[in-house]
Amino acid sequence: MRACLLLSLLLASAPGMAMTLYSTTDTFGVASYSYQPSPGARAMALREPMVERLDDQVRLQPETFAGGVRFLARNDLFAPVEVELRLEGLGNARDGNAPRIVRRVLAPRSTQVLSVMLARSGGQLKYRAKLRHALGDPAQRPQAYRYPFPWRGGPFRLSQGPNGRFSHFGAKGRYAMDIAMPEGTPIIAARGGVVVKVENRQSGRGNNPSGNFVRILHADGTMGVYLHLMRGSVVVSEGQRVGQGEMLGKSGNTGNSSGPHLHFVVQRNVGLALESIPYRFDRPIGGLPDFTAGNP
Repeated sequence: MRACLLLSLLLASAPGMAMTLYSTTDTFGVASYSYQPSPGARAMALREPMVERLDDQVRLQPETFAGGVRFLARNDLFAPVEVELRLEGLGNARDGNAPRIVRRVLAPRSTQVLSVMLARSGGQLKYRAKLRHALGDPAQRPQAYRYPFPWRGGPFRLSQGPNGRFSHFGAKGRYAMDIAMPEGTPIIAARGGVVVKVENRQSGRGNNPSGNFVRILHADGTMGVYLHLMRGSVVVSEGQRVGQGEMLGKSGNTGNSSGPHLHFVVQRNVGLALESIPYRFDRPIGGLPDFTAGNP
């Protein structure tokens, strides 16, 4: 109990969105935690468990032509993406050019011209271009929805709820719920939509804190994300449309996971940033077993 209290105090006072604690266990099996390393201590990296790399699917494509540069952004994802182009260090640019900061929403699977910069006659345009991006369209507004359980079987227990101190302290996962369940539990879509991103090849902790996951875009612009799935279990692909209750994969223990569980979160774009939003299940967790669930 004292060890749990100390860990809670450390987490509550931790600065920033990521930190490292050091755990030691004495001969009586009592664990102690500290910010300072000591001989035999085990490092515990605590961070928000959501990392998705989009740089290879959302990218800037400058095109040079006689007299200037055309800046295009390409979105290869099956979801809209908000982008912001910043042009800095301009040299030899013609007066009256386009704005140096441009923000747009790219439609799924599309390419759009963001800006065209012209050079002064007899010279070459110089510039530094930076592109920021975030999944989703911030103009869309969430609609009220009660989420059915995204699994078959149970009953299971909630192992970490919204604003949990272990890992639900960042903007992307503040309102997530962790549901402890055996590995291999069937995971189903809690809401219909389009599959935007999947990962299915990670073993153990791997190099992505999310582990294997499925991200689904809903009609109102929100996205449901199912994390820490079993390797090789994901049965949907990017671009596929799924209905509520359709099989997605199986629960696992991959990525930055403290044990077998499903991490389920609902997110939306709030303006060049994904943030989790509050949601509710349509019944209490830990209710009666669902004897009609059937086999996966």
